[in-house]
Amino acid sequence: MLSRVADSLYWMSRYLERAENTVRQLDVTMSLVLDAGGANAEARWRRMIAALGSPAGMDWSGGLEEMAHRLVFDNLNAASVTCCVNGARENARQVREEISTEQWQRLNRLYHTIHSAQTQAQFDSSNGDVLASILDGVHLFKGVTDTTMIHGQGWQFIRLGRYIERAYATATMLEVYQPILFHMQREHTGVEYLELVGLLRCSTSFEAYCQVYTADITPDRVLEFVLLNRDFPHAIRYCVDSIRQAIESIERTCGRRSPGALTAGIGRLHAMLDFTTISEILGGDTAGFLHTIRQQCLLIHELIYRHYVHYSIQSALAV
Repeated sequence: MLSRVADSLYWMSRYLERAENTVRQLDVTMSLVLDAGGANAEARWRRMIAALGSPAGMDWSGGLEEMAHRLVFDNLNAASVTCCVNGARENARQVREEISTEQWQRLNRLYHTIHSAQTQAQFDSSNGDVLASILDGVHLFKGVTDTTMIHGQGWQFIRLGRYIERAYATATMLEVYQPILFHMQREHTGVEYLELVGLLRCSTSFEAYCQVYTADITPDRVLEFVLLNRDFPHAIRYCVDSIRQAIESIERTCGRRSPGALTAGIGRLHAMLDFTTISEILGGDTAGFLHTIRQQCLLIHELIYRHYVHYSIQSALAV
């Protein structure tokens, strides 16, 4: 596969995953502010922006609805949902021959929906419905991707982009939340309970968590589930397993062995999550553990780019 094709498929997937994460965190934040009667809107906004990676241009300006509108529709801010969808569509356009008609139609429909004046006007009166429609658009694209595309190299690069973005974003969110949420007493208050439910909802984990632990929501179990569950697609451990599988599949199909640094990087991250218990994480430097996951995701991204996208002709011929 040409490196430019791999690059576009990878970033198409990352941009859509980023858009989905932003929409979900915004939806949960606005719901929490509403449940609290508008209290602490600024604090919750600042925490959400930190969980999104502290993008520039999103500092609190005093109005939650105005800030939410900017985060979704601001064409001039690279962190906005609209810019993420723009980026995904442009990357898809560059490799139109590599994706299915259904994929292109779904992504194009999402693009025109989010750019519609009607959608922007509706957001002011019913932001929850607009955010839900954007999430539906992203989910429909992912669905047709998995059912209409050959699961070869291109699909694996899409999978790689999705799970690297998801693992990094989830680790960032947990790192931001942990100073407050994971120092609660086991018998937490009603407000603290809502915060824990909100954290689970940010990663679509609430119902899945309840299937494993029932409705007994405690900070340690929340962290254990979102971080270490091997069967839930939004858990970091599941994401890392998927990254490893995608890299191994790409390596087999392209005939180029991954460099030792990439193999070691994904192996180290996998071992961190496979052989560390939640007690050890909570008993040590929890923030440092989460930060290391983020750093390893960045390293893996850099090594993938160096080996599969920006590799030299000499290195390709040497294989």
